[in-house]
Amino acid sequence: MVARPFEVKDAARCSAFAMSQFKRVLVSNRGEIAIRIAKAASTLGIETVGIYAPADALSLHTRMVSEAREIRSDAADPVRAYLDAGAIVQIARETGCDCVHPGYGFLAENEPFAQACADEGLAFVGPPPAALALFGDKIRARPCRFARHPRRAGSRHRGRLSGRRAVAGGRPGLSGGAEGRPGRGRARHARRAGARAHGRGIRALPE
Repeated sequence: MVARPFEVKDAARCSAFAMSQFKRVLVSNRGEIAIRIAKAASTLGIETVGIYAPADALSLHTRMVSEAREIRSDAADPVRAYLDAGAIVQIARETGCDCVHPGYGFLAENEPFAQACADEGLAFVGPPPAALALFGDKIRARPCRFARHPRRAGSRHRGRLSGRRAVAGGRPGLSGGAEGRPGRGRARHARRAGARAHGRGIRALPE
């Protein structure tokens, strides 16, 4: 019997199983992102705790969670509330949460926040702090860019491929500079690489 390939729905089942081990999750985000997390958690039978800045007190996400807590912030800049890692962790502890889901944006890729959750015994739904610290620094991450990638039928590539090629199935993927802006030379290189790999040039995007 030939085993079928691993599919996206299998990954979804694995993710759902992992999340089902938790009983109460703090959603450290707002709006549509928080709503989606709350709905997914409800499907898994997990209670949710939401947070909101005073300006978002009437937002829909505050009514989609099991419990909502306000985080004080400057009225002129309500976004700051969702970046207050200390207050978020404190609310998670006070409300009996066993994990924190950052969604994306805000603190989702913040290594100190992930570490603060770990220090308080809270599971961080995302990469571990060490991974966030490593891949937030392209210079340090560069030695880890090589990955084993099985040869695909019809592919000219085999063995060790750079990380961006591995995730792109042997074709050049995204490339960015360590200093933040790609520059004209990198832009020209990106267009030439795109033309060779995909038959057309690609636009170089600033990071």
